[in-house]
Amino acid sequence: MRITVLYGGPSAEREISLISGQAVADGLRQVGHDVRLVDIRPDDLSALDEPADVIFPVLHGEFGEDGQIQSILESRNLPFVGSGSEASRIGMDKIATKTRWQAHQIPTPRWEMVSSENPTIHFPGPWIVKPIASGSSIDVFLCQTEAETRSAVRKLVLKQGRCMIEEFIQGPELTIGLLDGQALPPIRIETSHRFFDYQAKYTPGGAKHSFELDLPGPLIQHCKSLVEQANRAIGARDMARIDLMIDHRTQQPYLLEINTIPGFTPLSLLPEAALQSGILFPQLVNRLVNMAWNRRSNPTPPKSSLNH
Repeated sequence: MRITVLYGGPSAEREISLISGQAVADGLRQVGHDVRLVDIRPDDLSALDEPADVIFPVLHGEFGEDGQIQSILESRNLPFVGSGSEASRIGMDKIATKTRWQAHQIPTPRWEMVSSENPTIHFPGPWIVKPIASGSSIDVFLCQTEAETRSAVRKLVLKQGRCMIEEFIQGPELTIGLLDGQALPPIRIETSHRFFDYQAKYTPGGAKHSFELDLPGPLIQHCKSLVEQANRAIGARDMARIDLMIDHRTQQPYLLEINTIPGFTPLSLLPEAALQSGILFPQLVNRLVNMAWNRRSNPTPPKSSLNH
């Protein structure tokens, strides 16, 4: 197939997207696809005028993950990998995500959206202060005191106009990837950082990823079932990754957020979980391309050297 991989883009997560996009392109070439790698921006969509069987957006953050590029691709009737525009828009907006999950009785930590520099906090700390619509733990703060919380809020309100204060759940952190709506093996995240921040995510040695969860089997199955329900509630398709915390006192899982375009870097979690299931990286990206192709009226894709 002729595949156009979109990477880069204008967001704060651009550097991660460049690494992810290159990895996806390399994987697709390994299985015989004709791949064009394009650094796309909102003011230059000319790359979409070139013929392609499938578009593979590997764009994180603003424009790439918030429904904008998906709306453009839908308007042009171009088949593409990943969630549609509506699910992307909801998934990128943490408030919209948590509101949707609450409507489906899916547990998520308490939160408040704030636009004031001096908010009144209505639940006990510690607190996480985070942007409402960005990823990779950029501009996320773990705050132990109300003074720290207000300082973090001031920074984000000044920068973005609003932010979210979220209850910090103390206990094991898991992330669960989804492939075609099915949960992959959960990964337990352990880090020497205060929490799983940007440096922990993308610095070698910054975090330990373990498939040895040290949790009861029924709890693990419950977490997998929850993330599958949560994925359906958002309407995500093809791939996603959902992060969650398990309260160390009650063993109650709380879902934090969904990533509708997870990372594909050498340190990324979705490819790692897929590999644990026996799916090599080239097989993974090839499978995702075929999912997009199969949504066309003619579901028979051109052959590649690895078409499964």
